Order: sequence, then C-alpha cells, then structure tokens
Amino acid sequence: MQFKHPEILYFLFLLIVPILVHLFQLRRFKKEYFTNVRFLKELSIQTRKSSKLKKWLLLATRLLILAAIIIAFAQPFFQAKESNQVTNEMYIVLDNSFSMQAKGQKGELLKRAVEDLLEQVPENQTFSLLTNSETFWNTDIKSVQKELQNLKYSAGPFRLDNLMAKIKSRKSVFNKDIVVITDAVGLDEKQVKSVDKAFNTYFIVPKAEQKNNMAVDSVFINQTLDSFYEIGVKLSAYGEENKETPIAIYNDNKLIAKTLIKMDGATKTMNFSIPKADFNGYVSIEDNGIAYDNILYFNISTPKKISVISIGEVDKAGFLGKIFSEKEFTYANYPIASLDYNLLEKQDAIVLNELKDIPQALQTTLKSFVDKGGNLVVVPSSESSVANLNGFLGNFGTIKFNALQPNKKLITEISFGHPLYSGVFEKKIDNFQFPETKASFAISTTSPGILNYQDKSVFLTGLQNQLSSVYVFAAPINKDNSNFQNSPLIVPTFYNMAQSIRKSGAVALTIGENQPFLVDAQLSKDEIVELKGDSKSGEKFIPIQQVLNNKVKLTFNDYPQLAGNYGVYRQDELLQHLSFNYDRTEGNLAAANEDLLSDDKVISDVETVFDTIQTDRTDNEIWKWFAVLTLLFLAVEIFIQKFVK
Repeated sequence: MQFKHPEILYFLFLLIVPILVHLFQLRRFKKEYFTNVRFLKELSIQTRKSSKLKKWLLLATRLLILAAIIIAFAQPFFQAKESNQVTNEMYIVLDNSFSMQAKGQKGELLKRAVEDLLEQVPENQTFSLLTNSETFWNTDIKSVQKELQNLKYSAGPFRLDNLMAKIKSRKSVFNKDIVVITDAVGLDEKQVKSVDKAFNTYFIVPKAEQKNNMAVDSVFINQTLDSFYEIGVKLSAYGEENKETPIAIYNDNKLIAKTLIKMDGATKTMNFSIPKADFNGYVSIEDNGIAYDNILYFNISTPKKISVISIGEVDKAGFLGKIFSEKEFTYANYPIASLDYNLLEKQDAIVLNELKDIPQALQTTLKSFVDKGGNLVVVPSSESSVANLNGFLGNFGTIKFNALQPNKKLITEISFGHPLYSGVFEKKIDNFQFPETKASFAISTTSPGILNYQDKSVFLTGLQNQLSSVYVFAAPINKDNSNFQNSPLIVPTFYNMAQSIRKSGAVALTIGENQPFLVDAQLSKDEIVELKGDSKSGEKFIPIQQVLNNKVKLTFNDYPQLAGNYGVYRQDELLQHLSFNYDRTEGNLAAANEDLLSDDKVISDVETVFDTIQTDRTDNEIWKWFAVLTLLFLAVEIFIQKFVK
C-alpha cells in the first residue's frame, strides 16, 4: 500500500491524546455507610468492572476513528501492476484486405470491426490508426469517424511487417500499445516475428463463419484460330462446397458467352471461343464467398506484326525464315558485316545466330535494346570465344560458359511450367522423340533450365528482367551439330521467344505488382500519357513514365486503386487498353494462421482490450474505505455510550 500524501501520517502521533485522557482521567468515588453493606460491596465491584470495560472500548474506538481519519486524508492506494506503462502511445492496426469481406456472426468482418472501434474506443483516447491503405497519426475516434465509416477494401494484401516498420519508425521515449485487428489470412511467421516484444501488443482475430469461396484466377489465349481466339479461364475453389456456378464473359459490358461450371477439384480451366478482334472486357462468376475475386478484367489487342532480325550467316538462318512467317512477323537476316545498327532499336526480338565474335559496339547496342524491352536469343557458335560470350552475357545476369565439350547428348527434359511453353502442351509428354547435340558448352547459371540434357545440364535457359528476356542456348543448333531444327520443339520455342505480351496475348495486370509495361508511342518532349478508367471505376491517374525511343515505359506502383479496364491516352488519343485486377492471395479463407499467435495476447474484442488496459494501469485508491471505517467506528462509539453500562 502507498500514500499520495504520506506527510499527513505524521499526525498519527495525535493518537496519544485519547490515550492520555483515558489513562489519567481519575474519578473519586464517595463512600456511603450502611448497616448491611455485604450486598452493596458486590454491587460496587460489579459497577467498577463494567466502567473499566466501557472505558477501554471507548478508547479503542476513538483511536480507530482518529487513525482512520488521518489515513483517509493521506489517500492510500495500491499501485497498478502496469503503472509504468500509463504513458504508452496507442496504435490501432486494422486489416482492410479483401479477406475481411467474409461474413462472421455479425456481418462482414471489416464493417463489424469498424463498428466496434467507433463504439468502444474512449473519446478521450489519443491513438494512431494504420490500415493497408491509409494512416492517421495522433488522432481520436471522433476525428476519424467519417474515414472509418467510408473505409474501402485495400487492393494489396495485409502485411503486418510493413505496418510494424511504420510504427517502429515513430521514435518516442514512451513504449507502445498496439491493437492488431486481422483475420490472420496470409499471416506468416516472418510477419509475426516483426512484432517487437517490447511493445504491448494485443491481437483481435475476427473469424469467418463461411469459408467456401471461388475465384477467377487468370485468363490466357489457348490457341489462335483464323476467326476466333480460344481462351482459357482458370478458376480456383476453396472449401468443400460443390455446386454449379454461373460463369460469363463480357466484352465492353456486352454478354459474349455464359454457362455453368461445377468444380470437381481445387482448380479447373474452362475454354471459350471469342471473335478474333479487339477485346476489352471481363470474366465474371457468381458465388456466395467473398466478392472481390469474382471478376477478372482482361483485354486482347488485335495482333500486330512482330519485328525480328537475326544476325548471322544466311545459310544457317533458313529455319528462322520458316518460323517467322510473313503473316505474323516482319523478319530479316543480316550478316554481321552488313548490319545496320540503326535497325536494331526498332525490333521486338533479335537472334544472334552462331556468331563467332560479338563486337563491342554490338554488345552495347544490344544491352540498350534489352533494357528497353526487346527479347534477345543467343545461339553460340562452336567457334565462339568463351571469354567473349561471358563478357557479353554478364550484362544480363549470372551465367558462365565453359569449354566446348565434344560429347553427344540427348535433350530429354522440358520445363512444362515455364512461361515460354505456356499453352503449348496439354499434358506432360513422356514418349517424345528427343533431339540431340554432338557438341555443347557447359553452362553455369542460377537461372532454371527451360530445356535440359539427360545429365541435367542446361541446353536452353532464360535470363529475365521486368521488361524482356534473354534466351541462351548451350550449343549450336545447325544441322551439322544437332537435329533440333527437325524437332517439334523448334517452332513453339522460337515463336514464343519472339513474342511480346504487348503485341499478343491476354493482358491482365495485377495491382501492386509494379510490373512495368511498354506502350508503342512517340512522345514529344513535354507530352505525357494518362490512364483513364471505364464507367465502372471512373478513376484516372498519371503513371511514372519513361520515353524509350518509339516506346513509353509505364510504371504503376500501387495504382490504380480500383480494378477495371483502363485506357492509355495521349491527350484525347487512345493508345492502348490495359486491364488491372486485385491480387488473388486473399481468396483462401482457410489460410487464416491464428495458430501463429499462440505466444501473443489474443483478445476477444475491442471493449476487452481497453477494459484490460484501464484495469491494469489504474491505481486502486482505498481512502474511501477508510472514510467508511471512520463512520463505522463512530457508530460503534455511539452504541457503546448508549448501551454499555
């Protein structure tokens, strides 16, 4: 027990006053003589004993009364067990990712969490509020009431480690109280470890009642026909519900196709045929799970001819002319001696076909070409200098050629999951007529092999950056050294290496991935491009942009905030359509990792958090009890005076 005014306890010496009064209050009794005094002596003895008892009782009560009054004025209290944290700063971390769209016992998890905050956070409580998308420093519940009520779902997933880094950056002499409200979907061990153990952190984990959900994952062109595209729509299912779900495809908000789908596994791909023309629409499903992943926006532009140049001897380039047909490509081959370097920056893909040496000027030009989004294919010559190759390829990644090995080797392994072969194979092939090479370079690289030899060494690999790819063969593929030109793999391999998503394919970008995109446009010095959303989103913004000759490199960062179809405009001129979608990682509601919080304070609701903090940090004042005791002892004294003889 402690006292707010311990100096008042010095007045306890006054307790000696009633003691002195009671001890030195001598009363003299008069003697009366009677003829028969036997009975009177007994009565006198009895009266003296009662009088002494009464005096001691009164002394005790008066001492207690005086002591209780003095102690009450000294204001005694029991110190709170967390009294040293009374000055803590309060932070509330609110998960507003799309998984919080799920419904709990009292409605959508996010909306219910907002209601609890508005109802339970004390009006005089100063705190900072952090969500996936917004931050409010040093505010109170009244000041952020409107913002909380209008809080939208975030396009990005919940990242506890990022939000904790923001809190740690707020330097202060005070410790921190942190209330984290999240459904724990996507929470991992790294994020949980980001919570500083010195902070007083409480977790509130609202739970979804219904965890079944379907999502449209991706759209791709399965094959291109004369008048139609056959597109594949990949869907995912989470949970155990297995019922027919409507799926529809819209182009400019006009219904193109509709059917029912019944999931018979975790994933399923549906194929649709759509007219071979510009497409700017979306795929839509209807399910009872969370809604954000029910629509996937995508666009397909009318294919443009792809410009390809091969550099090398004419007699070794015949197979390339057959692959890069005039219908889809603008193709030409140039020997190194007659190459016009000014043509290179206008190409979409360049093939270095068995050059003995790559001149330094060409190396510099090709590095700039790749940096600006062009694809490069390198086929070595058996006479190539290893040092020359390594010096050139070192500009693009970690890859090293070793000496040529004159050993016959079979190409037996295909990376079916590599993007280069996306949509090429319906299933994995075992009984394949494997091509071979008679001599090959040993390659050391950290990049995975696309085609591998039987001994697991690399035949074809790729070095990717954000805009383009550099594909590298380990061996010459002329007919003297290999039968690869006669293999069924030759066409899809070179065809896809020359392709660019800007020129063909279904474009469906993901918000927050920050994947740069190239748009064909020639801008003057002061011109910029702007993205404008369709009628559904209505959003418009200016992306980060960099002019690269006849192209513009666009970087979007965390924009747009709303999924939808957008147009890239130069003033009022539409240059290209782009489609943006939310990240699909929030769709699996069963991925809530609440078990990771077993070592942390998990509280049931907001009210309990603030009640706990109030209880643990409020001193227990007991001076009122001593005031009550004073009145009680006073009543006892009156009782003694009146009833004790």
